[in-house]
Amino acid sequence: MSETPALRGIIVAHGDMAQGLVTAVRHITGAEEDVLVPITNRECSPDQLSGRIADALEGGPAIVFTDLQTGSCGFAARRLTRDRTDVAIIGGVNLPLLVDFVMNRGMEPRALVDRLVEKGRGSIVAFKPTDSGAHGGSAVSSR
Repeated sequence: MSETPALRGIIVAHGDMAQGLVTAVRHITGAEEDVLVPITNRECSPDQLSGRIADALEGGPAIVFTDLQTGSCGFAARRLTRDRTDVAIIGGVNLPLLVDFVMNRGMEPRALVDRLVEKGRGSIVAFKPTDSGAHGGSAVSSR
């Protein structure tokens, strides 16, 4: 009886963003190297980017995290996963969302995606200055 491969995170982003996020998450969580796969669109055509993503998807079920919902990264990820039931995409990746992914990737994938979207949204706050001009300010949630 074969075991289902563990859910992996594939981060597709502009420049060095994907590698930076992976490095930070590994530092924070101690995650193993194969848990998160960084992919950059740097110096590649749309077809080459699609090839990089396709190669990463050969490893089994995954959540693809993109930096932007649109643009080369988002479009390539959506095009490649259109007919895949074992891959979800989340656009607008951030560090708290990825840490949560690593810590909870044993969850049922659909429930995990819902959780991660909420975690990502909830991690964005604004610290507005106080009227007195003192340092700090108060956090204002974007919800």
